[in-house]
Amino acid sequence: MHMICNRAAHAFLIALTILGDFFSPKFAAAQTLTVLHTFTGLDGDGAYPYAGLVRDAAGNLYGTTEGGGSSLACPNGCGTIFKIDPSGNEKVIYNFGGTRTSGANPDYGSLYLDAAGDFYGTTQNGGTAGNGTLFRINPKGAFASLSLAGGAKGGFPYAGLISDGKGNFYGTTYLRGTGCAPFGCGTVFKIDSTGKETVIYNFNGGADGQNPSAGLTIDSAGNLYGTTQYGGGNEFCVPGCGTIFKIDPRGHETILFAFPQLYETGWPSPGGSLIRDSAGNLYGTTTLAPGDIFKLEPSGAFDILYTFQYNNADGYFPYGGLVQDAQGNFYGTTVEGGAYGLGTIYELDTTGKEHVLYSFAGFGDGGAPFGGLVLDSQGNLYGTTSGMSGFGFPGVAFKFTP
Repeated sequence: MHMICNRAAHAFLIALTILGDFFSPKFAAAQTLTVLHTFTGLDGDGAYPYAGLVRDAAGNLYGTTEGGGSSLACPNGCGTIFKIDPSGNEKVIYNFGGTRTSGANPDYGSLYLDAAGDFYGTTQNGGTAGNGTLFRINPKGAFASLSLAGGAKGGFPYAGLISDGKGNFYGTTYLRGTGCAPFGCGTVFKIDSTGKETVIYNFNGGADGQNPSAGLTIDSAGNLYGTTQYGGGNEFCVPGCGTIFKIDPRGHETILFAFPQLYETGWPSPGGSLIRDSAGNLYGTTTLAPGDIFKLEPSGAFDILYTFQYNNADGYFPYGGLVQDAQGNFYGTTVEGGAYGLGTIYELDTTGKEHVLYSFAGFGDGGAPFGGLVLDSQGNLYGTTSGMSGFGFPGVAFKFTP
């Protein structure tokens, strides 16, 4: 899998940084990060949370880990769903891999919380056909899942689900579908209130894009917006530099933007889910070489708001997407860079200036945050660090007060 290969490369680079910086007396600016829970992967605890968190009205945090848990069906554990209460107490509320239908290894997609308190999400592996699952779990722990069939139905969802508020859910699969034999270019799908899955778009790998790894955004008219990692028809990238797309309620796709090759070292590869403001502007990040924050207006005008730098002061590889506060400032995470090379929390203010708010050190705070952030009404930010499989850092859940 492409994303797994990217992760392995990042883990290797991070390991080299640790060895070089372990004895280096570097200190970042004043840091107000609180570790809420350190994952262990032992005694049923989860490990390696690649997704961000979701927060309920009572201040409880919920998330998933890709590994760990009590199941022995996966080499590094099949993953968990966890809850952290406002006092910092963590509880595993579900272990993946216990049955064939339960799924395994939830990936980048954060959980979706509905008004009834039910959570919805995806696993990239497991299920009856081995192509991943879609799941729901209620506050009492009752769990239900739908196995993805693969083939034309799509498979291997990396991202989470969104809802239209009418009982329907939408998501993406990274592989399978009818295009790009034999593995597929991915799909956009709908799950209705009866649990029926319908593929509403199959990517074909040309100008229409391929391999959507991020989730979707929906507007009031039911149009879906998202990105593909590849495709778009740019001949300078193989297999394409990626796209921003729109799919209307009838399943018609429009490419809003096809990324050009911006750097000699590689292609942009859009990553985290888009966010959309009240004026219809879309904002997101590209994750490679070394990453950008961009804005796409409804007119089609495209602007790079910030380009990250390969240096220890700045972060780079912003996989987690963005969150915006009421004043218009953006916040996010980078997987690498910062004072220790292990990733950052950053702010992009309304003047376009980027500020590194926190540099992850690896020891104690896990390092390598792949997931995005969630913002509360007081301006506190919550998130996870993935840690590094094989290097003894299984990740943490944190709170950051700017």
